[in-house]
Amino acid sequence: MFGIGFPELIVIFIVALIVLGPERMPQVAKQLARWVNEVRKAADELKKELAADEIEKGKDELEKVRQELLQKVYNPLSPEETPQIEKKNSEDQKEASKEKAAPDERKA
Repeated sequence: MFGIGFPELIVIFIVALIVLGPERMPQVAKQLARWVNEVRKAADELKKELAADEIEKGKDELEKVRQELLQKVYNPLSPEETPQIEKKNSEDQKEASKEKAAPDERKA
């Protein structure tokens, strides 16, 4: 637990018995058990809350990725990519027209 072994627990019990006496020892033990249970419950609630936060973050991240994918599927070309593609297409068309013109000039 806290690095306390069985021999240490016996020493703590004996010291508590001497200090508190046999009459008050059961009452103190019950009170201590209640405190320990309350701390455990609080720790469990905190763990659940932290886990819920992690799940919520994961859901948010997943939704963000989902939106990005939908955006790419329905709008495959972003505005930044469109001019580059149009420029490349116009260059390809110019080259194709030059190639078509070149064989005609050879025949003449």
